[in-house]
Amino acid sequence: MSSTALAIPEDKLPAHLKGSTGIGRGNENVGSNVTIPRVKLLQKMSDEVDKHHANYVQGAEPGHFLNTLTGQNYGEELYAISLTFKHEFTVWRKRDAGGGLLGSFPSNADAQAAIDMQEKPADYDITETHTHVLLLKDPTTGDLEPSPIIMDFASSKLRISRNWNSQIGMKGGDRFAGLWKIKSVAVENRMGNAFMNLDVEFVGWAQEEDYKVAEKLYEQHS
Repeated sequence: MSSTALAIPEDKLPAHLKGSTGIGRGNENVGSNVTIPRVKLLQKMSDEVDKHHANYVQGAEPGHFLNTLTGQNYGEELYAISLTFKHEFTVWRKRDAGGGLLGSFPSNADAQAAIDMQEKPADYDITETHTHVLLLKDPTTGDLEPSPIIMDFASSKLRISRNWNSQIGMKGGDRFAGLWKIKSVAVENRMGNAFMNLDVEFVGWAQEEDYKVAEKLYEQHS
């Protein structure tokens, strides 16, 4: 039996479904119960830039932003509306133990409790994290991505996050009232080792249609 006998190919939306895209009936109670993808700033040591690693992404380089769910490479700049902010404690499995995210928690104690429940607690680390939920805008087409994305600011990025929060606060109004450019920059630590960090600058106020989309998503995810 051919696949077309079971369903119509995804790229051929049939006439009887025209106008049924979007949230759609049956999804009324889903709300925020979805997986929000994360955007990752790639470093020299990232698996995605290693051509010999199973997680390698073709064309990925240090300083690129990568969607960890879809694998989309955004390049070295992002244009984003910031929807919400959280101060969390994120638990990661150590790289040599296989890597991966265990979860994010409101306090260090909660994070430690989650680690203690694991079979091998020593395989996990707690990282103080600023979590920004963003709505990305394509600078070429001007289109907003339909779903929000998470960006984690930890370690050396915490200072960047605090400065960004200060700038947003000084602008006044809703957090999602402005459009920002986030770009990767090469810096050095105290040991003289180079790594990629972030720089954030205000682009301007969000267009009315973008603001309304952001407002709706904020209500869903806040």
